Formats: sequence, structure tokens, C-alpha cells
Amino acid sequence: MAAPVDPAFQDRLQALRDKYAASVPERMAAIRDALVLCQDNLIPSHIEQLHHALHSVAGSAGSFGLAPLGDEARRIEQMVRGVMEAGAPWLGIEAAVHALLRRADNDFGAGKIAAHD
Repeated sequence: MAAPVDPAFQDRLQALRDKYAASVPERMAAIRDALVLCQDNLIPSHIEQLHHALHSVAGSAGSFGLAPLGDEARRIEQMVRGVMEAGAPWLGIEAAVHALLRRADNDFGAGKIAAHD
């Protein structure tokens, strides 16, 4: 037996994508704030805060039609995890985060919402 077709499914899905896209500036602010803490004092709790903020975007962006944003957040998250777990160098993380923030500001800043495929 086939599942019933919900005629409003695509509209509801788009509304969820739009709602997520509208939250991107707030999510980027959390990443930016965590990076500032790391720049001020590179201690485990600050690194963990940055990791958590990146992980949040990496884990959810793709589900809402923003795979490139999620993929980049995941790449940086893995760099940060290397610092946390293996003592990898911090080298390149700040530049990568700044590039992610610039991209998000360009794509989602000033009321722009680009959550459409």
C-alpha cells in the first residue's frame, strides 16, 4: 500500500529550509564568538565551544538544503577536533573560520536567504 501523498509537503519543507536559513546569522555569530575566545585564550573549553558551534552547523545544514555550508563547517570541525584529540596544530583554523564567516555573511547577511536548491 502506498503512503498518502501530502500536497503541502514541499511547501512545509521549504518553510523549514527558510527558517533554518534565517538562523544562519545567529549560528555564525556563535562560531565567531567562539573563535574570539580561542584567539584570546586557546584553552580546551574555548576550543570545545568552537567545535560545538561548528558541529551544530555541520550536522544540520545539509538537511535543510545548505550542503556546501555544512560541508565547510564539517571540514573545519574536523580540524578543530584534531587539535582537541591529537594535539594537532592550530595552524589554518582561524583563516578557515574567517572564510566560512565571510561566505555565510555574503550568502545570508542583510536578509538574504539562499536555502533553495
